[in-house]
Amino acid sequence: MNRDQVADILGRIDEQYITESLDSEPKKQRPRAYLWRVAAACLALFLVAGVSVTAVVAEAKEYEAAVAFFAEYGLSTDGLTRGEIKAVYRDITTQRFTNEKTAQVLRQAVPGWEIEQEVPTPEEMANCWNTNVWNRASAKAGIRYEWANTYEMDEDLGFEVLAKSTLSCYRDEDLLWTADFDKVFWTGCVHTDDGTFAWGNNDTHSSAQTMYAILARIDDNGKVLWQIRLDHGFKDEWITAVLDNGDGTFAVVSNGDYTNLCLSQYDLNGNKLSSRNTEIGKTAALWKAARLGDGYLVQLYSSVDHHTARLMKLDHDGNAQDEFTYEGADREYAITDMIEYGGRLYLSAYAFPKQNDGGGRHELANILQYVFDGHMDISNEKLTSMVQDNYTAVLLLCDPEGGTPQTFYSVKGSLGGSLDLNAAGQMTWEVEAVQSAFFSPLTSAFSVGGSCEVFRYTFDPAGNLLKQEDTGETTGYAR
Repeated sequence: MNRDQVADILGRIDEQYITESLDSEPKKQRPRAYLWRVAAACLALFLVAGVSVTAVVAEAKEYEAAVAFFAEYGLSTDGLTRGEIKAVYRDITTQRFTNEKTAQVLRQAVPGWEIEQEVPTPEEMANCWNTNVWNRASAKAGIRYEWANTYEMDEDLGFEVLAKSTLSCYRDEDLLWTADFDKVFWTGCVHTDDGTFAWGNNDTHSSAQTMYAILARIDDNGKVLWQIRLDHGFKDEWITAVLDNGDGTFAVVSNGDYTNLCLSQYDLNGNKLSSRNTEIGKTAALWKAARLGDGYLVQLYSSVDHHTARLMKLDHDGNAQDEFTYEGADREYAITDMIEYGGRLYLSAYAFPKQNDGGGRHELANILQYVFDGHMDISNEKLTSMVQDNYTAVLLLCDPEGGTPQTFYSVKGSLGGSLDLNAAGQMTWEVEAVQSAFFSPLTSAFSVGGSCEVFRYTFDPAGNLLKQEDTGETTGYAR
C-alpha cells in the first residue's frame, strides 16, 4: 500500500473520530462508545493494508505459476499483458477455454491449427490443446491421451470447483480405456512398457494453499495401480517429466517453489528411492528432460529473455554435473524438442544469427531493424528471402559422456520441429521449411507472419537417414 492510498483511507474516517487540535479547548473524557469507534476505524485501516499486501503476494505467486506453465508447454507470452497471461493460464488449467486470448496463444503454439469459425468455440480450443499441445510429448506408437473435468458448486466458496477428472487413452482414434480421479488437474502423461504414468496437481483456491504434485500409474487396461502425492519439502511443486530408466525404476523431474529442480527416483510400486534438489534461480523454469547415458539432460527456460538453449546435466542421483548454453560464435539456438533413441539423445533446434539487440529473444531483430530503417514497404518476396536466410534447422546429438550437443544434421531455411517415434519404432524429425513471409506492423501478436511446409526425416537406431518426405502439411509462422 502506497502513501496516497493510506492518505485516502485516513481521509474517509469521520472527523469526529480524529483527536482535536492542541489549540482547541480541552474536552470532557470521551464516552466508551467513542473509543470503540476510533479503534474500529484504525482496525479498518490495518485490515485494508493487510488485505492489500496479501493480494499482491497472491498475484505475484499466480503470475509466476502462469509464466512457468507457459514455459513448460512452449507457449508464447509475446503481445500479452501480465493480466492476460494469468487469464489464459486460468482458462487452460480450468479447461474452460472461453478467453479470446487463449485462442491467440494456441494459434501461435500450433501454427497449422485450422478452425471452423473466426471465433473458435471452447470445444475447438479444448480439442486443440488436448491433441496438439498437452499430448505432444505423450505420443508413442499412436498412443495419445485426453482428459475431461467435471465441476460442481461449492456453497461455502461461492464458485465452482473441480469434482472429478476423467483420463482417456487412445490408440489413434480407438478408445483403449478411461480412468476417473477425484480433484486432480492432469498436466502430462507418458506411455511406457510398464503402463501409463500420469501427473498433475491438486485443485487450489487461494495462495495460502499448497500446490502439491500428484503422480499415478495406470495399467494398459485402465486400472489405477496407485496414486501418490510427491513430498520433497516444497510448498508448491509440479512435475515436468517422468522418465523410464528401463530397469524397473523411473525418474521424476519436478520444479519446487519456482526456484528448484528436483530429480527423484521411484520404483514401480510408487516407493521413493532417492531425491535431490538443485537451485536453478527464480527466473528459470523447466521445459524438457530426457535420459542421457546413466544420467539426464534437462532443458531450462528463462522467463526473462525466453532463452531455451540452457542445459543442465544430472547424474542418476540428481547431482548437477555440468551446465552449459549451446551457442556458436555468431549463432544462437532455440531448442524445441528432445528424445532418447538408440541409446543416444537427440535435440531438435534451429539456429539464427546473433542479434544486435544485445542477445534478446527477438530472432528477427536484425531483419526488423532493416525494415524500420526506411524499408517499411518491403516486398513479401524480399522478406521471405531474408527470413529463409535467417534460419537453419539443426538436429543435435548429445555425447553421453560430456553432454555437450554436436551438430548431427542441418537443413537451411527451416525450423527444427518435433521428434517422435513412428509405428515401426524409427525416429522421425519434422522440419518446417519457410515458404512465405509478410510484414504485419499493426498486429499485436507478431510482426512477421508466413507459412512453412513440413518435411519429415526418418532415422534408424544407428542414426542413418532412411528417407525424407514432404508431408503435404503446412504450418503457420509468426514472430
